Amino acid sequence: MALKQTLAHKLEQRLSPQQIQLMKLLQVPTMELDQRIKQEIEENPALEEGSDRDEEEFEGNEEQEIREDEDFDIGDYLSDDADYKTRVSNKGKDDEEKVIPLSGDQTFQERMTEQLHLLDLDETEFMIAVTIIGNLDESGYLNREIEAIVDDLAFSSNVSTTEEQVEHVLNIIQELDPAGVGARDLQECLLLQIQRKQNGDITKYTALKILEDHFEEFTKKHYSKILKKLEIDDEDLKEAIAEIVKLNPKPGGSMKEASGNFQQIIPDFIITENEGRLNLTLNGRNAPELRVSGDYKNMLKKYAEGAVNSKSDKEALTFVKQKLDGAKWFIDAIKQRQNTLLLTMDAIMNYQKSFFLTGDETNMKPMILKDIAEQVNLDISTISRVANSKYVQTDHGIFSLKFFFSESLSTDSGEEVSTREVKKILSEAVEGENKRKPLTDEKLANLLKEKGYNIARRTVAKYREQLNIPVARLRKEL
Repeated sequence: MALKQTLAHKLEQRLSPQQIQLMKLLQVPTMELDQRIKQEIEENPALEEGSDRDEEEFEGNEEQEIREDEDFDIGDYLSDDADYKTRVSNKGKDDEEKVIPLSGDQTFQERMTEQLHLLDLDETEFMIAVTIIGNLDESGYLNREIEAIVDDLAFSSNVSTTEEQVEHVLNIIQELDPAGVGARDLQECLLLQIQRKQNGDITKYTALKILEDHFEEFTKKHYSKILKKLEIDDEDLKEAIAEIVKLNPKPGGSMKEASGNFQQIIPDFIITENEGRLNLTLNGRNAPELRVSGDYKNMLKKYAEGAVNSKSDKEALTFVKQKLDGAKWFIDAIKQRQNTLLLTMDAIMNYQKSFFLTGDETNMKPMILKDIAEQVNLDISTISRVANSKYVQTDHGIFSLKFFFSESLSTDSGEEVSTREVKKILSEAVEGENKRKPLTDEKLANLLKEKGYNIARRTVAKYREQLNIPVARLRKEL
């Protein structure tokens, strides 16, 4: 078959690298923006922190054109364009949030390994113990089979051992702190903890027997079966369950929380209310002072004043131009990010004005990404990026922007209400129920129908699961 060459017109939509970077900047929360700016400054020496006010004014009358492979206007680089100044005077300097960096701490595995050095273990036992600790998950559980650990030691560490030896070392690890660590399931984890508390107390002994012999009935809250088999009364069972509830189902997680770093939430927006009027400001850290390097502008000016003939001069000029272009683009992108954030948040604030004034979730209006996109005349994907990982501080607390988006449903009167309003009513109904006879999904659905919300039982079940509320049987208390 003969090869042919043909000309054809083709229309495509492609995003430039700059557009892609801008979209990524929109997605970056305030906490990470500082790091992103520092990274850009490190990569581009033509970009600096600070205001153009700190630089001497450059004379515009000495501007001239340099012609190389293409024409460009040196004035684009030397002028002090107002768009370069990204500072927004929303807040005073003293009001800007400062974050004290937290130093790194030991990991859960490192703390466990430290305890091994206090034990009298031989070399093989120590290697087994280190391997077991390395296989513990974040909650402190061992989810790997003993047989698999024996194989791991043989192939990766050339340590020959048996399942009995590994089991013996695991028992030693289970005596370390925190109590319950090294368990292979929840039942074993709770048993390890209650066994340490044994001191002849009859209530703790009852709790131990429940976990040992009646764990399935306990998890399913079949209390009548436990009462019958253990031959105890309601009060004894209630006290024993109270002891079990005190135990920690995730011992590894508790150590991690006690020693790990907590991520601090820095609100991207602040909304305040004054005499019924809402005021929106952007966190000052979203509006950094950036400028194009005066040294690089001087370098370009010198090239403009002289001839560019040699290859090295042309390469140097190209490098300077690229860096200045990159700095100017990044400053403009930060400015555009600020404007888009404010525009989107302002639309959300006005849409959910009743909630911001009262803090009452039942005043939330149904709102989806499309509603805000249409108001600000931006793409839905842009609104999604703005809402991602962003927070707003209000008089009623700090909320994720995603909190304000919810679907709608119709009441008997035909009024459109937010599903968040229905979830709030469900949550309050469960909180106020009689825990001896908790409300079933069907009863919750009937309760909502009485209030004018015609919702099916399966929908109630879906909302209940989204609220992390267990089924009625598991909410039952003595």
